[in-house]
Amino acid sequence: MAHRYRMGVIGLGEGRSIMSAALQSERWELAQVCDLNEELCRERAKEFGFDSWTTSYEEMLTNDAIDVIAIYTPDQLHFAHIKQAVAAGKHVICTKPVLPSLADAASLLAFMQQTDRKLFVGQSTRYFEPMLHQRRDFEAGKHGELSVVEAYYITDGRWFLDKSWSRQQGFSWFHGFMIHAVDLVRWYVPDVAEVSGYAVTSANTKAFGLEAWDSLRFVARNEAGQIATIAGDYALPALGQHAQSQIGCVLRGTQGATRAEYSNLSYYTHFDGEEPKVQTFEDKAPYYFRFENRSHHAGEYQNYIEYFADCLDNGKQPLPDAREAVHTLALMEAMTRSVHRGGQPVKLAEVVGEYGL
Repeated sequence: MAHRYRMGVIGLGEGRSIMSAALQSERWELAQVCDLNEELCRERAKEFGFDSWTTSYEEMLTNDAIDVIAIYTPDQLHFAHIKQAVAAGKHVICTKPVLPSLADAASLLAFMQQTDRKLFVGQSTRYFEPMLHQRRDFEAGKHGELSVVEAYYITDGRWFLDKSWSRQQGFSWFHGFMIHAVDLVRWYVPDVAEVSGYAVTSANTKAFGLEAWDSLRFVARNEAGQIATIAGDYALPALGQHAQSQIGCVLRGTQGATRAEYSNLSYYTHFDGEEPKVQTFEDKAPYYFRFENRSHHAGEYQNYIEYFADCLDNGKQPLPDAREAVHTLALMEAMTRSVHRGGQPVKLAEVVGEYGL
């Protein structure tokens, strides 16, 4: 039986999208929102015609009208906010990355093992229309035996650095942007055993006073021999949507190959016995892209909160959960070590063992 769940949202910068998702979903009621910035609370109230807001997280935690708290605060606050929400008896949705590093990873896993509350990590790229269709075809076995996964996130994000809040200590194109491509690889090759690669910081990022890798290339494999490539560029001119999508995931198997793309919402397929096809989902653009142009979106957030509602209905573990999200961070730590070691391969077992995961 489908239930309607009540949501509280903390962090109304990025939380703008999930507010829109909850307000438009028949599976959810937006009960209350929270941000320390009262001006931002009032701005969102005006934008969405929603007046139930507070600047006190403690007030939200004690609100009995809330079943699930959605956490969209800065990364370094996630673990504390998750623990508080779970202790208050709430299920949790947390934006990616679930943690800013692996320092608290073992503690998070141990904490979640002691509760029946569910934690779902919002890796939103899985929930764009082309990616959903690609996953269904994969689970139906249409690709045959999977050999190669290619994932990329390439965009000219220099506009992002014009925002003063983006130039704070700890800014990372890697953890803020490329994690989308890394997650897509782990979705299809969850048992990556080894990774190697290179990364550079261009003069364009350095011009903003930052040392943050903005062009990255990696190759990963598992013990079965499946290969994955992961690519990202974030501060260089891009070719434009007509030539190359921002995010793409290619699957190559013994019986078929597919490519799912965002933000042009296209899905390319070629399966044995079928002609090559392309499906476009531009008719759903208003659902996915609800704000100015295509730089802000909410449709995939609505898809994933409705998936989470289905999991709660059926007592299923939503994915990615804490363990899956932590192992994505472990892969990213291995990628980081490879760069620092001049591209030498790094085994995931090294990271997993060191952090007790």
